[in-house]
Amino acid sequence: MELRLLATFEKVATVLSFTRAAAELGYAQSSVTGQVRSLESSLGVELFERLGSRIRLTEAGERLLPYARRMAELAEEARTAVAATAEPTGTIAVGTMESLTSYRLPPLLEYFHHRYPGVRLTLRPTLGDETRQALRQGTYDVGFLMEPETEHDGLESEVLAPEPLVLVAGPDHPLAGGTGLTAADVAGAQLVGTEPGCPYRDLFERELGEWSPPFMEFGTIEATKRGVAGGLGVALLPRVAVASELAAGTLVELAWQAPFTLFTQLAWRRGKRLPPHVRLFVEQARRLVREQRG
Repeated sequence: MELRLLATFEKVATVLSFTRAAAELGYAQSSVTGQVRSLESSLGVELFERLGSRIRLTEAGERLLPYARRMAELAEEARTAVAATAEPTGTIAVGTMESLTSYRLPPLLEYFHHRYPGVRLTLRPTLGDETRQALRQGTYDVGFLMEPETEHDGLESEVLAPEPLVLVAGPDHPLAGGTGLTAADVAGAQLVGTEPGCPYRDLFERELGEWSPPFMEFGTIEATKRGVAGGLGVALLPRVAVASELAAGTLVELAWQAPFTLFTQLAWRRGKRLPPHVRLFVEQARRLVREQRG
């Protein structure tokens, strides 16, 4: 059973597309199809059901997939162990989200760019459920999460920091300077937010669900901050994302405390053997994010 064929099978099984697998592997689609068929022939089973333009794993394919992933991980570990260079090398697919990429990760990305040029970081912007699924499937090596829960099925996770949230408005907003604001007070204001699926947006909306206030959606944090600073409403955002605006006075913190806590976490598939360059990334993420808090 050739490792090359297993690697191709694992990629097709992960993305469930011969076309996409060929593009990510740098092969012609006919080569990917031929390699999968060679593997099926050597095993004497069909690994995929062809459903028109779609495919899905057969029972045999489902049984083979975890072995293919383990063998790919062992092969990477072996290559790293016998590499002639002392410098870490390799690619790391990282699932992340806008608030972390923009406001938590720049020191980590800069550190790796300058200190470990042989490590290539590929950032994949996704939100919680998508990131967790991609980690379980092996599409991502590691993923950053911002969630109230700190345990996730099929994943190992490490809490890097609690992520304080703050309700902000423009300095001339009617709620600015008020004390003891209630959820009803907040719900009565125009709410500005990022897209649904963002963890703090969803929790905020759920907290105010009794009043079912509409949200003015801006999509990105930067656009949300500009809208709020311009007097369009109030928004709940991570404190780290609005720290400079609060210091400059273009945004002000309102006297309402979110009744939930989010934690920035780093996660990877449970049982996955992290190669040295990925372990290094985990260690430096832990150090640099915690230094930001200090």
